[in-house]
Amino acid sequence: MRLQLTQPRVQVHKELASAVGWSISNELFSTSDDHTIHSWKASGEHSGQVCSLDAYSTDLHWYPCASRRQQGGATDVLAVSCTDGTFKILSKSGRVEKSVDAHRGAVICLRWNYEGTALATAGEDGLVKASTSPVSWKAHNGLVLRADWSPVNDMIVSGGEDCRYKVWDSFGRLLFQSAPLDHHVTAVAWCPGADLFAVGSLNHLQLCDRSGWAYSKESLQTGSILSLSWTQDGTQVAGCGGNGQLVFGRLADIALEWGHMKATLKDDKHIRVHNLVNETVDELDFRDSVVKMALGFEHLVVATSTQCCIYSTATWNTPHILDLKDTVSLILQCQRNFLTVDNFSGIQICTYEGRQVCNPKFQGLRTEFLSKQLLSLSNDTLAIVDKTDGKTIRFFDTAQGKPSGDVLVHSMDIAEVALSQNGIAPDRKVVFVDRNRDLYVRRVSKGGALVKLAPMVESAVWHDTAEMLATMTDQKLVIWYYVNVVFVDRDLIASTCSTQQEGEFGKGAVIQGFSGSRCTLRRSDGAEVAAGVPPYPLMLHQLVAQNQWDRAVRLCRFVKDGLLWACLAAMAVDAAELNTAEVAFAACEEVDKLQQVLAIKAIPSQEGRSAELALVRRCPQEAEAILLQAGLTYRAIQMNIQLFRWERALDLALKHKTHVDTVLLHRQRHLAASRRTENDPRFLQYAQEVPVDAAAVELKEQQEVQAEAQRPGARRYV
Repeated sequence: MRLQLTQPRVQVHKELASAVGWSISNELFSTSDDHTIHSWKASGEHSGQVCSLDAYSTDLHWYPCASRRQQGGATDVLAVSCTDGTFKILSKSGRVEKSVDAHRGAVICLRWNYEGTALATAGEDGLVKASTSPVSWKAHNGLVLRADWSPVNDMIVSGGEDCRYKVWDSFGRLLFQSAPLDHHVTAVAWCPGADLFAVGSLNHLQLCDRSGWAYSKESLQTGSILSLSWTQDGTQVAGCGGNGQLVFGRLADIALEWGHMKATLKDDKHIRVHNLVNETVDELDFRDSVVKMALGFEHLVVATSTQCCIYSTATWNTPHILDLKDTVSLILQCQRNFLTVDNFSGIQICTYEGRQVCNPKFQGLRTEFLSKQLLSLSNDTLAIVDKTDGKTIRFFDTAQGKPSGDVLVHSMDIAEVALSQNGIAPDRKVVFVDRNRDLYVRRVSKGGALVKLAPMVESAVWHDTAEMLATMTDQKLVIWYYVNVVFVDRDLIASTCSTQQEGEFGKGAVIQGFSGSRCTLRRSDGAEVAAGVPPYPLMLHQLVAQNQWDRAVRLCRFVKDGLLWACLAAMAVDAAELNTAEVAFAACEEVDKLQQVLAIKAIPSQEGRSAELALVRRCPQEAEAILLQAGLTYRAIQMNIQLFRWERALDLALKHKTHVDTVLLHRQRHLAASRRTENDPRFLQYAQEVPVDAAAVELKEQQEVQAEAQRPGARRYV
């Protein structure tokens, strides 16, 4: 990726150009020490002088307007700060609507808040006239010349006299520090999508990733770049220099890869697609400028300023076309659908045939704050982080756009969210990373438990076809080969993941993709690294999905890897394939779990085996519900006794008027073995009221076991 730079042939400003700003209609306004404000087209062509001011101007900022369909006369205004201590509100035509005395001395800079309800100004008198955060920290060795705060990712980029630019989070924690540049950093600006930012210094313009590393560095003849501004769609940046020159930069050479396909945006209306297997090249031309594009799942989705074009990788001749009502800010894909986000229509989920499926909404949805870190799409579910409080994840059904599952509320802000891409809706899982960089996983379906997987996680990505997860944890690449193991048997978690402690990743590496047997990462210096993953776990997932358990066992015997056996054991327990689980636990040398599986196989009823498997998953309430629904009251009471849930066992015995003496007998034996005396009033009461005969209790237990074996449909597991 790079910036395609152009500069006006004729220098319009005769003095220092102090500030630039894009309107919602992609028209650039520039102000200068020659007391004039000029307008420019997006192509860099000069439109004319807008007005003259009676003082030197230092900064300008357009009134924020989220959607081009919301613009109008009331919002088509900009604020300009001046050296005489005033700031002025100007209309698009240049008429001064209002002039306010704000500071003693010059007003250095000013900014609207994102809603447009407040304007903050900073002056030479050391005051900031607006409500400000009390958090402060030492950022640079010298003056801080510029700073910009993105409302989308809540990150701050700053530049100073120490010739460095730095990236911070909103709590003042340093995320990135650049090497010293040749000159002071005089301008920084976030792209509206918050995945890029621009840095300007003396005759130098740099395009950087949100992590801090530079995509491109360009040399100019503008003097010190004093101001930078991005267009609303994030495709162009403009800057003004100390010698009065302006510079326009458009994003180019944006490259996307998926499998053997590579798509590159060569200029604003042209995409080149390269098939690396067939070594063929296809050229795609568009009527309007390309704003966003996404490549994956055998489709290329391209959003221009007016249309959305959907191409199949099988043919590039006849795309499906959707008309757009506003500028698209984000595109996400999954196997069956894709979504687009804009500030007018909100979130739209569409099929690859060009049919709109649904338009998920909820109260408080702010699409202008959404990014790919806060949205995740699967075939049947959409997950959205609610930016109202930042701690809530909402789930929606992609077929109808209605809420699905329970709302997930966490104790702190959520930084990233990702949905599993494999399986059906009841098996869908969500992982998220919170502000402390802890990784959690939960089922999307109702009643799912929240489980912490790992701390110090920098990024997490699901495999595109299997239930495997790749994470960067404490500068190590960790692959979780069967994430569902946390809901099956947590004792096997460590046995079903692997860690690559290679030094080539370094701090701040981000996982770009996880497909097939390859995991692609981007290091903190911008270099891409491909990490190999064994192909056998993916083959095991495919065999289990097809219920080919015998072939899965043969695969594990061929590979002779304990990790693969542990994955197979967890999969077999989850699918109630006890014979396969027996073989897998024996190969893993998990003697206790092997004995448990053998005991489950000996249970005569299907409901009893299902309840025991629920206990293996640490779900005693589910196990009890299965037994009570099947009428196996004795087994439910016995299960609670084995779990030392004495009060619940007594409640069940009293409710069903059976086996009260059984509960009392086992309670007495437990207290005698632990050398304790009874002090529970309820047990003391019923011990006096109900006679306990050990021989009679044992006889009743034998009768219950025989009765269960004689139930209709009861048979031993084969």
